[in-house]
Amino acid sequence: MLEIEIYAAGVRNLEKILELDHELEAVPGLRYKVDSNHDIVYLDFDEPTLRIQEIRAIFRKIGLDPR
Repeated sequence: MLEIEIYAAGVRNLEKILELDHELEAVPGLRYKVDSNHDIVYLDFDEPTLRIQEIRAIFRKIGLDPR
């Protein structure tokens, strides 16, 4: 199991959450939770299926800067 915590300013916006949901639903073995009060996204993988660069690309595609 692999857990990643990402700070992404602006993810508290409902539109951004919905866009992120649309992008992440296609990733097999991934569960995630958005802490909209703190702009944090928690990713939980059964196995590493994405590289860090691919995760960053997903966030940037919807206009978020992941850290």
